[in-house]
Amino acid sequence: MKKKKVPIRLCLGCQQPKPKRDLIRVVRNSAGDVSLDKTGKKSGRGAYICPERSCLEVARKTKRLEKSLGAKIEEHIYALLEEELPLK
Repeated sequence: MKKKKVPIRLCLGCQQPKPKRDLIRVVRNSAGDVSLDKTGKKSGRGAYICPERSCLEVARKTKRLEKSLGAKIEEHIYALLEEELPLK
C-alpha cells in the first residue's frame, strides 16, 4: 500500500516547512477580502502561519502576511488569529 503524501507549507513567522494540517491558513479571495480558513479549502490565495504567538508576532512585525497575500490585513484578522492560538 502506498503512503499518502503529506502536503508541506512554509510558516510565514518562523520560515520552517511544516505539515499543512498543523498550520493556520489565511486566505484572500478574488474580491480582495481576507479571512481565516479553518477548513483549508476556501478558494483564493492562501498563506500559512504556525499556531504560536512568536510566529504571529514576527509575521505581523515584518508584514509577511500582507506581502504574501498582496492585500492589507485589518486588525480584526490579527485578533482572530490571536484567538486561534493555544493559551501559553
